[in-house]
Amino acid sequence: MNKMTSNQPYLLRAFYDWLVDNNCTPHIMVNAQYPGVSVPQQFVSDGQVVLNIAPRAVSDFAMDLGAVAFNTRFGGVPTEIYIPVRAIMGIYARENGHGMMFSLEEYPA
Repeated sequence: MNKMTSNQPYLLRAFYDWLVDNNCTPHIMVNAQYPGVSVPQQFVSDGQVVLNIAPRAVSDFAMDLGAVAFNTRFGGVPTEIYIPVRAIMGIYARENGHGMMFSLEEYPA
């Protein structure tokens, strides 16, 4: 049997599109200690940070099989965010909590 790539980036994109299409505010939970993550450390709690990735909250949004990147503001300060997909622990709607959490065991490095 052929070894398949992780389905996490595909599920992440699908949930993002579904949440936006349903006028929900997508948030991602990020392992801020994962190598390559670039987020404002003052907002990290217990090694995690939750980020609003709604189109109205970010600019220059890019999501591919390897990472999510965008620009946003924290306290009025422009900030570049970069998150490897494997650092994303889940995606959900702020309004109702609907979404998906990802199991780290399912997606080994």
